[in-house]
Amino acid sequence: MGISSRRRVSIHALEVEVEAELAMVASSHREELLSLPVTEWLFDPTDVERDEVGLRALLGAVEALDHHR
Repeated sequence: MGISSRRRVSIHALEVEVEAELAMVASSHREELLSLPVTEWLFDPTDVERDEVGLRALLGAVEALDHHR
């Protein structure tokens, strides 16, 4: 495998990982969490939203790299 092939595999692996993380964020049901008292929250919904924004930006960058090949 040449450098280009290894890089392509790494980019694809990163894309798969980011998509898996986004699926976990989607399954967090943060909307339901907001109906609970703050003392019962297992995580802060704002952190989940911030993570999702970052992951979507990362996925966009990975996809842009993939399309430039």
